[in-house]
Amino acid sequence: MLRTIIKLCPPLLLFCLVLSCAPTGIYHTVKPGQTLYRIAMTYDVDENRLARINHIKDPAQLKVNQKVFIPGVTQLRNVPATVASPSIARAPAQTTSSRASTAKQPAKAAQKPSAAKPAAPQTDLSSKPTKGTFIWPAQGKILNKFGSQSQKVYKGIEIGVPKGTKVVAAAPGKVIYSGNAIPGYGNLVIVEHSNSFFSVYGYNHKNLVQMHDFVGQGDEIALSGVPPNGQSARLHFEIRKGKSAVNPILYLP
Repeated sequence: MLRTIIKLCPPLLLFCLVLSCAPTGIYHTVKPGQTLYRIAMTYDVDENRLARINHIKDPAQLKVNQKVFIPGVTQLRNVPATVASPSIARAPAQTTSSRASTAKQPAKAAQKPSAAKPAAPQTDLSSKPTKGTFIWPAQGKILNKFGSQSQKVYKGIEIGVPKGTKVVAAAPGKVIYSGNAIPGYGNLVIVEHSNSFFSVYGYNHKNLVQMHDFVGQGDEIALSGVPPNGQSARLHFEIRKGKSAVNPILYLP
């Protein structure tokens, strides 16, 4: 039945059907006092798996405002702080000499409280591109750029690399497609990320991941190959926001 649907569906429609899956992960921003263990417990995810997906070698070095990808969930949760924040630690008790020194100093005139500076706005991936959100899936010369070229429209970029070159995940996420049923792409891998982003890797000689696999940024997912039309070896790479293709260069470092 599935093979019949694949044969009857136009490539673009089939591609959109693949991208219509529900979100399968979010980014949690680490706040003061939060630990990887408590984050994992709150989201009911194995701590070791969370560390592997996010390439966290030492959970004790988790930093405030660091973004941690949480697979398999759709909403942020309130993670309680379990470690005292240095910013709210009490000042050490004054010694006798320091108190005496303080007493000799004349009282300073009361200062008017300065107006609090507005907090810097956080980057919203849904409203504008952010450089470095994704990493390069492979290093090579860009053979075709995003957009219209010579009466042909490219939904992504094509990176010239030797056949068999390692292809890595551009961001952490879940593999929602791994196969060769979509015409024109050869062996294809599609990874779903948070905020309705998808990354697409086509023309592969061999796919190294399966559907429903969770991958971390930089994990090897395929070996590059050649396009079905017989052109030179290359990797077809797309970034999509929902079902719309966006220029990958705007999101790469």
